[in-house]
Amino acid sequence: MGRVIRNQRKGRGSIFTANTRLNKAPAKFRNLDYAERHGYVRGIVKDIIHDPGRGAPLAKVQFRHPYKYKQVTETFIANEGMYTGQFIYAGKRAALTVGNVLPVGEMPEGTVVSNVEEKIGDRGTLGRNSGGYITIVGHNPDEGKTRIKLPSGAKKVVHSRSRGMIGIVAGGGRTDKPLL
Repeated sequence: MGRVIRNQRKGRGSIFTANTRLNKAPAKFRNLDYAERHGYVRGIVKDIIHDPGRGAPLAKVQFRHPYKYKQVTETFIANEGMYTGQFIYAGKRAALTVGNVLPVGEMPEGTVVSNVEEKIGDRGTLGRNSGGYITIVGHNPDEGKTRIKLPSGAKKVVHSRSRGMIGIVAGGGRTDKPLL
């Protein structure tokens, strides 16, 4: 019998496993469709729920199905200031208010956004942690690119058509220690 050498023992890691069994739903934007690319769609926040797998709450948003006569419920990461019964608009022509989803190229510089898409249509990957946000630094309309500042402080360039949700992710201050 051979033995596990020291480097292999040290590199093994701990017994930690993330408790994903209780997660409510994957938090993603709507699928990018014609209505969002050219106009906007209206949804209503039906519920704001706690997700055991993350620090930020989730918002259940109900939209009309684009083609069939039925409702579709999407799960978004809730932003600060969102409430049940709030109307949320998603699309290129949506207004610049908290909770709305629109392309980063349509937002003015200095806008605070969250859950930004790294690639067009990937349904949100950047700035999703509780209390996290991304700041829009500048636009390059010639190349169709937008420069953003991530929560880590790093600058990144994304496509101007990639979407983001306006506002700061709820659940900020989770890691703060109480003052004694």
